[in-house]
Amino acid sequence: MNSVQAGSDVLFILLGAIMVLAMHAGFAFLEVGTVRKKNQVNALVKIIVDFAVSTIAYFFIGYGIAYGIGFMDGAQALSEKNGYELVKFFFLLTFAAAIPAIVSGGIAERARFYPQVVATFFIVALLYPFFEGMTWNGNFGMQDWINATFGAEFHDFAGSVVVHAMGGWIALGAVLLLGARHGRYDKDGRISAHPPSSIPFLALGAWILTVGWFGFNVMSAQTIDAVSGLVAVNSLMAMVGGILAALVVGKNDPGFVHNGPLAGLVAVCAGSDIMHPGGALVTGAVAGGLFVWTFTLTQNKWKIDDVLGVWPLHGLCGAWGGIAAGIFGLEALGGMGGVTFGAQLAGTVLGVGIALGGGLLIYGIVKKTTGIRLSQEEEYEGADLSIHKIASESSYEK
Repeated sequence: MNSVQAGSDVLFILLGAIMVLAMHAGFAFLEVGTVRKKNQVNALVKIIVDFAVSTIAYFFIGYGIAYGIGFMDGAQALSEKNGYELVKFFFLLTFAAAIPAIVSGGIAERARFYPQVVATFFIVALLYPFFEGMTWNGNFGMQDWINATFGAEFHDFAGSVVVHAMGGWIALGAVLLLGARHGRYDKDGRISAHPPSSIPFLALGAWILTVGWFGFNVMSAQTIDAVSGLVAVNSLMAMVGGILAALVVGKNDPGFVHNGPLAGLVAVCAGSDIMHPGGALVTGAVAGGLFVWTFTLTQNKWKIDDVLGVWPLHGLCGAWGGIAAGIFGLEALGGMGGVTFGAQLAGTVLGVGIALGGGLLIYGIVKKTTGIRLSQEEEYEGADLSIHKIASESSYEK
């Protein structure tokens, strides 16, 4: 029976890893559809290369920092429980690799390729595992301190803060250091529209991410006996809430509508295992409206050129999700309990601080040493031709 249980757990978490791996295609096509046509190839290449670099960084360094397990230490971790620790690494790797995929959307259309790859390595090897281990493995006594101070540990079931807020706030640091795209804002503050190149590709990316998210959330149980249908239904309700709020607040804009489900799903990750479905619906709806409002504010008022709006989508909606778990997870509001508002606020603020500070540090060092921005001429020509020497579609006709 133990062998059957171990094998079932391996298959369960492997399927989750495959579903989240598929989400990276969603990241790619969401960016492909949002950027201008001359930067589509670059979006595709960045996501797949970032995943490869993330794998190396997390296997050799990051996973050990987070969980104290090194795969170079001996054969035990390779064979124990049907190799469960290996597929757990694979599953958690797909979470770690989401960080540079999130950052990619914020810095699109003007970032140099190899400096971004270097930044990816250090984010996944050092920065992300530092906070991941604090939250999910109790490293450095963070959870003990929060529990003693606020009456419960910081609860983040599937990564609203650990993954999404981290990615969004790291991206904000990178975007601020990089600066706006040439021609995006003139000297008088007027905005030049840079419309999406392909609404169908944007929608395809959103759909792939949405479907894969049910592996992201449900399989965060990590063992088959811990799986919960509540997580699935809460994810569904938050997704729907995000869509409807983005539809209304975004005035039927297709870009907002297709980012709406992502905003809702980002926000529900933290409390998806403890909220009532009604609370998940409200959490998703708030996130959908929050994304539309803050995306418009950052682009039009604050002149922060975050191309895909990853700071509003992942950074702010992720932070909202961490806090929302401390509201709608309470028994008084139909939740399962075991959380406090103070613990959720403290853990969220800590995660945001580490992400923003770490992002500014890593990208600041890369900017100082190698530079992180394409020249104005290269940016005008487009990253596809400047970096990869090929356009997304050939103009040659026989």
